[in-house]
Amino acid sequence: MAGGENIVLIGMPGSGKSTVGVVLAKTLGMDFVDVDLLICRREDCTLQEILDRRGLDAFLQVEEETVLETEFRDTVIATGGSVPMSEKAMAHLAQHGRFIYLDVPLPELERRIHNITTRGIAFAPGQTLADIYALRTPLYRRWAEATVSVVHTEHTVEPVVEEIIRVLRPEAECFRPAES
Repeated sequence: MAGGENIVLIGMPGSGKSTVGVVLAKTLGMDFVDVDLLICRREDCTLQEILDRRGLDAFLQVEEETVLETEFRDTVIATGGSVPMSEKAMAHLAQHGRFIYLDVPLPELERRIHNITTRGIAFAPGQTLADIYALRTPLYRRWAEATVSVVHTEHTVEPVVEEIIRVLRPEAECFRPAES
């Protein structure tokens, strides 16, 4: 990674951006930031409270503003799942970041997410997780420099982190097993 460059994790809610991001940052000796937590701190309430009190459009505006206020270097950034809906936010993050899409199939996301209406997921009334997936997946693919598939339910964080490092640093030897 070039000095000062960020790794920006994008993907659906439930794809593991925050969980993977923390371990990836520790592994690479980088800082870590979760955009959802920045929003909560900035607004002094939960994501769901913003959605419930102010609505989807206001939430997306707050999310975009929060991203545009950031200036990070050498940081793993876990975006909210809806950040790629903002061209301005993504262009800002792209200035000093490489996008990694954590791709989780819809059936696995449905297995992982049971609290779609209380988790702080940005969606319009009447939309389902399948609707959100269909809307956002092309955006994730458009911005992704690399895609890491997380297809198995037994996937642990470490293989995902190893794959991200492999795609970012193909020459890295730190995770290749020693030959016997």
